[in-house]
Amino acid sequence: MPKFTRRRLIQTGLATGAALATARCGAQTEAPEGTPNNPAPGPEVNTNSIKDVTLRFIGTGVAQINDIRDKAQEDLGFKIELKALSTEENNQIAITQPGQYDMFDGEYFSLPLVIPSGNLQAIDVKRIKSFDKIASFFTTGKFNGLPVENAQGTAPIKVMYLKDKDSQEFSATPTDWATLIPFQYNADTLGYRPDLVTKEITSWADLFDPAFSGKTSILDIPSIGIMDAALVVESAGLMTFGDKGNMTKAEIDQITQILIDKKKEGQFRAFWKTFDESVNLMSSGEVILQSMWSPAVTAVKAQGIECVYAPLKEGYRAWGGGIGMSAAMEGPKLDAAYAYMDWLLDGWVGAFLGRQGYYSAVPENAKKFMSAEEWDFWYEGKPAAVDMVDPFGTTLEKAGAVRDGGSFEERMGNVVVWNSTMDEQVYLVQKWNEFIAA
Repeated sequence: MPKFTRRRLIQTGLATGAALATARCGAQTEAPEGTPNNPAPGPEVNTNSIKDVTLRFIGTGVAQINDIRDKAQEDLGFKIELKALSTEENNQIAITQPGQYDMFDGEYFSLPLVIPSGNLQAIDVKRIKSFDKIASFFTTGKFNGLPVENAQGTAPIKVMYLKDKDSQEFSATPTDWATLIPFQYNADTLGYRPDLVTKEITSWADLFDPAFSGKTSILDIPSIGIMDAALVVESAGLMTFGDKGNMTKAEIDQITQILIDKKKEGQFRAFWKTFDESVNLMSSGEVILQSMWSPAVTAVKAQGIECVYAPLKEGYRAWGGGIGMSAAMEGPKLDAAYAYMDWLLDGWVGAFLGRQGYYSAVPENAKKFMSAEEWDFWYEGKPAAVDMVDPFGTTLEKAGAVRDGGSFEERMGNVVVWNSTMDEQVYLVQKWNEFIAA
């Protein structure tokens, strides 16, 4: 793992990305009454000893959703305060302002920045009721019985465990002490407008196809955008990498120059930072092929506009998010934190997020809160037996549709790189900014 000085931690924490606060889900409103496929009530929890607790969350928009907060408060009996931040702000506060939060909602690729600060406490996995049910690539580094170490980048298993309760070093093998408890993840790819492109999109290289000049976009979050860019340039045969998840300075220089050249040629129409920006670019037709996230694709579809989340032959870029705990928590507040994490894995949240295209850390629990038709569509890759409706009552897919990319096994079994923090992270951000400013 890279070694960071405190100054580099702060610099890189500020530079790891931007504006996911409205990103993958965005702030959500309550679902209208009578929403189809409303999930069953959540688990009952004994809250006598923790009813006076308030848990303060910092995180990105993936979990800072009012509906999830309200359901948690109803089921658990204590108060929850949410603060939705950009990725860079989230990491900055986690690293430099430990008194400002109790719970850290972050992505696994941020942990090489956050853990060395000492501001998160190790999570005792023996206190997590469903820990043994969590998807195995988080807990054992295997998927369908096969190791996933061939996937480049910061795969969650690389930063899932600490050596012991008081350690700030990652363990290469499972221990009883976790960094985060995962609750959602996905395999990301390119989205496109099939009504506006001239062919089926099958490769990351299509982002550089001259036929789409002036109509493409890539996300302007350095740690993630560079991964998409690497998949594009590699699949286009323009360069190769020793490890796309941990590039050398020479590799960063080379890919930056390629991106600058493509920008000057007019290949890109825009660069987006937020969920809403990506939706607006695609729905307006200003962009017809771009980096996208699953809920953004479904948001475009919800407007009655065709949009495809392309299953590309080279594979997917994946990410995973989880919940960590402030090192300062103890007593009833700590008990409340463990109660919340158990609730998070119980299934209601997994089903809620599943209706937007995310995967649950404990699929078998999420299944309990989904209809058979929903499970078959979102996880099994089967044609929708009925219309698919999101948590807010909007129809996303009509009966007969099939999820882009197919089943859970097909999509997560074809991950080639995970979002990552690189040894040369500060240099990467400097060069990425040169590309955006060129």
